[in-house]
Amino acid sequence: MKLLFKQKLFSWFDSYDIFDETGNTVYTVKGQLAWGHCFRVYDKSGREVGMVKEKVLTFLPKYDIYLEGEYAGQIKKQFTFFRPKFTIDYKGWQVDGSFFEWDYTVLDIMGLPVARVSKELFNWTDTYSIDVEYEDNALAVLMLVLAIDAEKCSRENG
Repeated sequence: MKLLFKQKLFSWFDSYDIFDETGNTVYTVKGQLAWGHCFRVYDKSGREVGMVKEKVLTFLPKYDIYLEGEYAGQIKKQFTFFRPKFTIDYKGWQVDGSFFEWDYTVLDIMGLPVARVSKELFNWTDTYSIDVEYEDNALAVLMLVLAIDAEKCSRENG
């Protein structure tokens, strides 16, 4: 399954539409006013299905991930100089990213790909292509991508 994560150009709060490969909206992500990033994810019927919330007052960024209202795990940025690294306590997954952070792979506990994420260049807004191996993992992968993107935005704006 392929998802397109496309940020809106002008928005008071972070807002994203997530499309499938045919251009249909699958999820809507809405940022809310909070201390730190907080995103709520809604399915196409408008039901909240997930949330990513930044933990504040930490040395390195940390994001809690909730699926269907239940705590599902956490992603934490590691201290590195060149290649971005994250400690992930979420489904046994790990992230292997490129130097520029525009392309990375989500791997399962066995090292097999769960999803490939790549940033499409030459767009007005950040646009990511998310290739998910199994459709059942689409929402979980999206939550991870949102947390990573929030960390990158914090670093670039901080």
